[in-house]
Amino acid sequence: MQAISPRSDLPLVRRLEAVGFRAWPAASVAYDGSWQIRLTGGHPSKRLNCVVPLDPSDCRDMELRLEKARQRFEAYGRPLIVRETPLAPPPLIDMMEKNGWQAFETVNVLTADLTKIDLPDTVHLLPGHNVGRFVDASLAVTGEDVSLKPALAEILNAIKPASGLFVVEDPKAGPVAATLCVQDNDLAGIISFAVKPERRRNGVGTDMLSSALRWARVSGARMAWLQVVDTNEPALALYRKLGFRHAYDYRYWCRET
Repeated sequence: MQAISPRSDLPLVRRLEAVGFRAWPAASVAYDGSWQIRLTGGHPSKRLNCVVPLDPSDCRDMELRLEKARQRFEAYGRPLIVRETPLAPPPLIDMMEKNGWQAFETVNVLTADLTKIDLPDTVHLLPGHNVGRFVDASLAVTGEDVSLKPALAEILNAIKPASGLFVVEDPKAGPVAATLCVQDNDLAGIISFAVKPERRRNGVGTDMLSSALRWARVSGARMAWLQVVDTNEPALALYRKLGFRHAYDYRYWCRET
């Protein structure tokens, strides 16, 4: 199996990876050479609990370094996961495959030129700043375990760049959609985006996402980016409709047991 996206724009990948780390910060970050080791005890997000190699040439002592990382993850009660971007060393991917590792999820990273895409002239939905309210709404929309509330609130409070917390509520049904947009200088990341299943395909998601992007553009962002699992065709169709285009892929690896 070949390393992913061998022809990607590596400077763009490096930039988007850097803003991605700031937009969704792990509780613990350590480095082994150029490998970033991200761990977050209270939240199971793969983006917050993985090893991310960031230099294609950094492939020394790979088995030893993976074992050291495994011990770190074991201390957190988590399985070792490696996140492969186009910055990962191809020899590392070859070695993992030969040693019984398995790729189990591929994610598309998409970008859009905010100076060119068509957005409403006015913001129909304004961002909130109440983290607790947003966390409650997000968990209600996604159906995730409410026990994640403290960890999710901690993550959101740790985000340093400007954040827009967008929630769409129904007077009777409560929250029906929620998204988090993080503006980091001229880049705006859609970090989370969710609409209740029964409210999809009626424009709620499009309106909310357009408002978030409009807010980011007015605030100075010139490019938007987001990440979506490659099997999520409805979301991909919406993003393409709004002007997002493929930038690169990444995927997760774990050791077969």
